[in-house]
Amino acid sequence: MIRRAALALAILLAVPRLAQAAPPDVRLYTLDCGRLVDQDLDPYADDGAYKGLKRTMVVPCYLVRHPKGDLLWDTGVPQAIADMPGGKAPGGVEVKRKLTDQLAELGLSPADIEYLALSHSHFDHIGNAGLFAGATWIVDPDERAWAFRPQARANKTQFAAYSALETAKTAEVGEQPHDVFGDGSALIAPAPGHTPGHTVLLVRLAKAGPVLLTGDLWHAAESRAGKRVPRFNVDRAETLASYEAVEALAAREKARVVRQHVPEDFEAMPRFPEPLR
Repeated sequence: MIRRAALALAILLAVPRLAQAAPPDVRLYTLDCGRLVDQDLDPYADDGAYKGLKRTMVVPCYLVRHPKGDLLWDTGVPQAIADMPGGKAPGGVEVKRKLTDQLAELGLSPADIEYLALSHSHFDHIGNAGLFAGATWIVDPDERAWAFRPQARANKTQFAAYSALETAKTAEVGEQPHDVFGDGSALIAPAPGHTPGHTVLLVRLAKAGPVLLTGDLWHAAESRAGKRVPRFNVDRAETLASYEAVEALAAREKARVVRQHVPEDFEAMPRFPEPLR
């Protein structure tokens, strides 16, 4: 695994620039896929910096619409929570709008999504993934193995949310970024450490420019500058190597960096159903 971390910087910096302008009709939609309310932040920094702090985290999903198809990035917490009283589940998990309802507002059903990618396989990113088992699942092989390991299967409720992906068609990220549409407009690259096969998504837009969706690299707003590592990450050294790699990619691309759980970054995106172009 350390070899993967050592390669991350070289791989990400090798991501090719577009030879021409980004396709003008690529759009990026930000969908509301839940909230993690009043979370204890202490687990999100192994240096004790967040002890005693609580914060609400947003749980977004993202849809990339391209002339060659639609890519859904992350699927949020289970949308069935929206049917519970007040749209709330134990543990401070809330869902106000179902993912499928938001897709329907764009004239889409789960069957219409050609590509599915998950930054990683934690419950708040994979909670509705089974609905999209008909899509091509773009996944790091280490993350696929992690998602289907015996310990993951043992949590029957969470596993049921994505178990249908076990027989889905897949495309691998591996040690090279995956060019989703073949034109450099959407690239999925390895950024391991939080989980074994955690990934990030670079979307290049004609007007807004490059946008870097960073999954769970940073959970709190101050985690990026502080290079804080959650206590539950699978590999601290890989996490720090991925920080370096992603920062280098963001600097080279002059990309807008989206820390996915940070409310300020969520609110700064166009409000659904308006896209970023």
